Amino acid sequence: MLDDFLNQFLPSTVGGLVFGSIYALIALGYTMVYGVLRLINFAHSEIFMIGTFTSLVVITAIAPASPLTGIALFGVMLLIIVASAAISGGAAMLLEVVAYRPLRRKGATRLTALISAIGASLFLQELFALVIIPWLTGNAGRNQQSAPRIVDRDTVFTIGNAAVRTDHIIVVVAAVIMMIALDRLVNKTKIGRGIRATAQDPEAAVLMGVSIDNIVRVTFLLGGAMAGVAGALYLMEFENTVFNVGFVLGIKAFTAAVLGGIGNLRGALLGGIVLGLIENWGAIFLGSEWKDVIAFTVLVVVLMFRPTGILGESLQKARA
Repeated sequence: MLDDFLNQFLPSTVGGLVFGSIYALIALGYTMVYGVLRLINFAHSEIFMIGTFTSLVVITAIAPASPLTGIALFGVMLLIIVASAAISGGAAMLLEVVAYRPLRRKGATRLTALISAIGASLFLQELFALVIIPWLTGNAGRNQQSAPRIVDRDTVFTIGNAAVRTDHIIVVVAAVIMMIALDRLVNKTKIGRGIRATAQDPEAAVLMGVSIDNIVRVTFLLGGAMAGVAGALYLMEFENTVFNVGFVLGIKAFTAAVLGGIGNLRGALLGGIVLGLIENWGAIFLGSEWKDVIAFTVLVVVLMFRPTGILGESLQKARA
């Protein structure tokens, strides 16, 4: 078994980085909303699902006859990412207005908001299965939907016995760029200072002229846009999606957020990468069918022994 682990270590590490990058992008939405509102937005997984279907529509409309390369590939990927980020970000803002803002203004408990999040998640899944997907694709809404291939799976270089393909590089590089951009926005801009001030002390932020509604709206927009980017990269990598694609991935992304330190943007990146690697390395010993069990075991262990996560710092403690 040790020989199997050593032989598969590098290929599994490459796969873990790809999965982990997608987990990290989704985890940013969980961690931002929790940092500002102390709310676990379980409907965030459906925002990711909306991103995959937005990408599916765009790719199907373009319908390339063969995988793209060079400038054409860059342009199509940019279009898919921008479209998915815009639609998912808009959907996240609408979700906040419909499902959370009325409860927030009435001073509802966190349990009430959590129940509203679960209800919104189930509503969006069924809305897409029964109405949106048949309308978009003409297929049965509960069936898996396939997308045309837009990226060749050429090996760019190898590390030992691990082949690093074009699609692997696109996923990891795009995820890192988006996370650096979000980190800079939160730490270096006026709107970022507003987010951190609201997370630290909402009442003081209001006295300083910060509009809580605007900050919450921007928080959902940014988190939703990151989930949209994750949806675009997921569809490019796996070339299929389904109405409940976000369920398990969403829970794993939440696990990544908790593992890194929920409320911490850099923790979401670290948690996503670590979870992706642990899943893939564990699968060498136990088999790929145990990946979900491994991820949820990690969640339980982290909650039991270090509920603040690896970094343990939150938006509330981030310095201006």
